Amino acid sequence: MIGEGIEGTERVLSPGKGRGLRALKEFKVGDLVFACPAYTYVLTANERGGFCEFCFTRQEGLSKCGKCKQAYYCNVDCQKGDWPMHKLECSAMCSYGENWNPSETVRLVARIIVKKKMHPERTESERLLALREFESHLEKLDNEKNEMNQTDIAALRHFYSRHLDFPENAALNELFAGVNCNGFTIEDEELSHLGSAVFPDVALMNHSCSPNVIVTYKGTVAEVRAIQDISPGEEIFNSYIDLLYPTEDRNERLIDSYFFTCDCKECTTKSKDKAKMEIQKTLSTPPKQKEIQKMVKYAKNVIEEFRRAKHYKNIFHNDLLEICELSLEKMGSIFEETNVYMLHMMYQAMGVCLYMQDWDGAMRYGEKIVKPYSVHYPPYSLNVASMYLKLGRLYLGLEKKSLGVKALNKVWFALNPYIGVYNLDMV
Repeated sequence: MIGEGIEGTERVLSPGKGRGLRALKEFKVGDLVFACPAYTYVLTANERGGFCEFCFTRQEGLSKCGKCKQAYYCNVDCQKGDWPMHKLECSAMCSYGENWNPSETVRLVARIIVKKKMHPERTESERLLALREFESHLEKLDNEKNEMNQTDIAALRHFYSRHLDFPENAALNELFAGVNCNGFTIEDEELSHLGSAVFPDVALMNHSCSPNVIVTYKGTVAEVRAIQDISPGEEIFNSYIDLLYPTEDRNERLIDSYFFTCDCKECTTKSKDKAKMEIQKTLSTPPKQKEIQKMVKYAKNVIEEFRRAKHYKNIFHNDLLEICELSLEKMGSIFEETNVYMLHMMYQAMGVCLYMQDWDGAMRYGEKIVKPYSVHYPPYSLNVASMYLKLGRLYLGLEKKSLGVKALNKVWFALNPYIGVYNLDMV
């Protein structure tokens, strides 16, 4: 397996970036560069019952595990296929009941340990990069991240002690750090979180804020497709982060999660930053730079406050919506509605409205978001396409057929190079 590689690509040492992936042939926009099955993966607990645990197919009438009654499958074949991994959790879920609550990362690491024991040789997910080669950046972890790793290790030992032979603590620490830096979230066509996985060959690609490929998912297989024409000899770049935000924000996220800053063309020219940070044009007196900086600080704080609030057990969705509305009102005193901090909170408000089945409210927020998204994101963005898809479904549900058709046509336009891999069957 190690000698096979991936046709049309090669592993290289990229100047200033370490290992990377380079094209050996031409790829046109929309071409499949390569596909990579997950080394291992886990369905998020919130989606149990709606998706098959083994193949991630979404359908009604799934059959549940007869023992734990919590895992669901398409058929007997899927259940048998998942058993080597599900048996890790099945008895434990029965024993712990409501107290069964390992994090998704802990569940994924448990499966990696089992997979390494079952398949010590390299797998079809590791044609260019082996899991053992993952960068962990242990020496760069701050106290908070180290404490989180130790908490995860303790949870792993607590919930899986009956079914796993654990490596030494140092090896576990390195494994958790490596997964945190190299793991992926699998998302559906609306970019909703379905689960977590490791795709070693996909992780080989370096980051750029002007990527030339994008990663989509077919079940538990990652597909890497060109969103720019790529010539032989060019490095293949993916984006590790959400590209909505201005340069400073993006690099803060990269440093915090991946321990580097980006020097791509977009980061050096900052060509989109002004539009992303649009200030109100109707103000009689333009705000001073100090006032803008103060509002940016407020925006970042409220984004973090909202992120934490979503995980509070006793919070009501009306309270979450109020956080969004109050922050939008305050930020709107300086920022235009096209400002990315405004768009962020509008997106959160739309999500809350969808959860509360306030379809009109969700539609109003979606209409404000979608056009600025088209400006701020690169061409062929899944973020833009998923927003048009959400709007299209809302319009059709609200019997606004002509608007629904127009929105869904925009999905087609946004994703034209790889429309065949994007699931529009659920509209």
